[in-house]
Amino acid sequence: MIKYKKVYQSEKNNPLLFWKNAAKGIDWISPADEIFAPEEGIYGRWFVGAQCNTCYNCVDRHVLNGRGEQPAIIFDSPVTDKKESISYTQLLDEVSTLAAALIHLGITKGDRVLIYMPMIPQAAFAMLACARIGAVHSVVFGGFAAKELATRIDDAKPKVILSASCGIEPTRQVAYKPLLDDAITIANHKLEACVIFQRSELLADINNNRDHDWQNLIAKMRHSQMRADCVPLQATDPLYILYTSGTTGEPKGVVRDNGGHMVALKWSMENIFNVEKGDVYWAASDVGWVVGHSYIVYGPLLHGCTTILFEGKPVSTPDASAYWRVIHEHKVVALFTAPTAYRAIIKEDPKGKYLEKYDTSSLKTLFLAGERADPDTIQWAEKKLDIPVIDNWWQTETGWPIAANPMGIDQLPVKYGSPCVAMPGYDVQVLGEDGAPLPYGELGAICIKLPLPPGCLPTLWDNNLGFKESYLSAFKGYYETADAGYIDEDGYIFVMSRTDDIINVAGHRLSTGGMEEILSSHPNVAECAVLGINDTIKGQVPIGFIVLKDGTRASPTDIETECIKLVRDKIGAVAALRLVMNISRLPKTRSGKILRGTIRKIADGDTWSLPATIEDPSTLDLIMQALEKNGVL
Repeated sequence: MIKYKKVYQSEKNNPLLFWKNAAKGIDWISPADEIFAPEEGIYGRWFVGAQCNTCYNCVDRHVLNGRGEQPAIIFDSPVTDKKESISYTQLLDEVSTLAAALIHLGITKGDRVLIYMPMIPQAAFAMLACARIGAVHSVVFGGFAAKELATRIDDAKPKVILSASCGIEPTRQVAYKPLLDDAITIANHKLEACVIFQRSELLADINNNRDHDWQNLIAKMRHSQMRADCVPLQATDPLYILYTSGTTGEPKGVVRDNGGHMVALKWSMENIFNVEKGDVYWAASDVGWVVGHSYIVYGPLLHGCTTILFEGKPVSTPDASAYWRVIHEHKVVALFTAPTAYRAIIKEDPKGKYLEKYDTSSLKTLFLAGERADPDTIQWAEKKLDIPVIDNWWQTETGWPIAANPMGIDQLPVKYGSPCVAMPGYDVQVLGEDGAPLPYGELGAICIKLPLPPGCLPTLWDNNLGFKESYLSAFKGYYETADAGYIDEDGYIFVMSRTDDIINVAGHRLSTGGMEEILSSHPNVAECAVLGINDTIKGQVPIGFIVLKDGTRASPTDIETECIKLVRDKIGAVAALRLVMNISRLPKTRSGKILRGTIRKIADGDTWSLPATIEDPSTLDLIMQALEKNGVL
C-alpha cells in the first residue's frame, strides 16, 4: 500500500497543491483565483474564479488534438438489433447542432432543460449540448411515472424538455409522450417547448404548438448551417441537477458544478479505473442515474475513451450472454456495473457456460458499485473472468468513488466485503451516536469530514437549508453518508448497510448487510435481502428473502432451514434470524437496488406507496404472498 498511502497522504498534507496538479488534466479558459475558497458556499467551493466548459473538454479538444476519427460512443441495442459507432468528429457535429437548436428555442446560460429519454445516443447529445451553452440539464429516467416527473418539473422549472417517442424493454415498448403530457398537465410550472426524438419502433403524435419533432428541428439547423460554440462558464456554475429520493418522499436535486466535477472525474479515470485514451470503457448503467452521468457520458469522454451506450439487460437480451458478447465485439477494457447484474447472470448461468462462446480477453478489470458486493458474487466473477474484480462505494451526492481500489496507482489486496480504502480528498471516519470517532472494527455511522473534495455536491438545487438538514446537521463538521459500517486497522472501509438498516435486536446492534453476506454464501442462493421488522419483545427481528439459482434441485424448504443455521453458526443466536423465505424475484429499482425500505413497510403494516423507480411492481405481490404464507401479515 506504499504508493496509495503516499498519494492519499499528499492530498491530506496539501490539498490545494494536489488538486491544482489534478486540474492540469483539464483545459481551462482562465485559471482559478483560488483552488479552494473556504468562505464560499456552504462548506467552501473549488476552483473559484476559473472559467471552463465541460463540453469543450469532452468533445472539442479531442477533435482539435487529432482524435476526431476515434469512436467516442458505441451504441449497442439488442432490443432493437441496432449498433452504431459515433466518432468524436460526428459527436461534435451532433452536439453543436443540437445546442444551436436549444438556442433557437430560447435557451440561454443558466436555463434548465429536462431530459427524459431512453438509452440512445441522443440522450448523451442532449447532456453535452446543454453543457456546451451553459444550460443546466436534469436527466429523469425514461419512463418515470407522470406524477414523479411532474415533481421534478416543478422543482427544476425547465424551459424545455428533450424526450423521445418511446423506450424499449425486452418484452414491450413504453410510450413516453403520454407520460410526458400527463406530467406537464399535473405540474404547476409551464414549459415553453418539448422536443421529441421519433424512434421508428413507435412514433409519437406531435399535435400542439409546444411540441417539436427532433429530427425536423435538427434538419432545419443543418439547412441553416447553425452550430453553437462553447460558452465560457465559471467553474462553480452548475452543470446539472440529478434528483435522488429523500426520506420525506420529496426529491432532492443534487447539484454538480463544472470545474470540480471535471477534475475529479478525469483524475478517477486514470487513477481509479486505470484506463487510457482510446480504451473502450463500458459502464453498464443508465444515463438516468449518477453512474450514467459520471461514467457513461462525462468521465470517459473527458479522458478521451470510447464509451459504450448499451440499451439492453444483463439477461433476457437475449440471455445471460449479453455482457460477454458486448465485451467480445467491442473489445471492452474495463466494465463497471452493479453486483445485481452479475447475480442475475449467476442465477441463469451459474456455471458460466455462456462465457465459453466469447473472447473476453480484452477485459482487464471489472468494477462493481451500486449495491453491496457480496463475496460470492466477486469470487464467481474472479474465477470465471480471471481478472481483478473491484468493488467501489460512492453516492449520487459525491459523483465519484469515496472508497475504491485505485488500480491506476497501486492495486491493493482485496478484502471481500470491503470496497477498499478512501480516495484522496475523502477523510472518512466512523462516528458513534455522540459524534466521536469509533475505534477500528466498531460499527457506526460512516461520515466524511468537511470539506468534501472536488466533484461532490456543493448544495441541493434551490435548497441550501435542505442540504444542511439532510447531510450536515447530524454530526457537526461532517457530511453524513447515511451508510453504516466500520474501518479496519488497515484503513479498509466496510459498508454494511444503510444507517436505518442497522437493527436493534434486544439491545444488540446488528447489521443486516452482514447477514445478507452469509445468506449469499449458500451455494444455491443467487441473491437475498435481510431487513429488520418490528417485534413486541425484542424491538426488532430480522427476516430474510432468498432467490435460488436456476437449476437448483434441493428442496427450497431445506435451503431456507440451512440459511437460518448458517447465520446462527456465524453470528450466533443473538442474530435472531428465524424466518427465511424463498421467492422467485426481489423487488428492485431500475438501477438494480433492492427496495428494502418498501419491503419493511409492508412487513410492519405501515402505509406505503409504489416506488416510482420500481422495475416490476408485481414483485411486491410476491413479497406480500410470502409474508402472508409465513404469518407475518
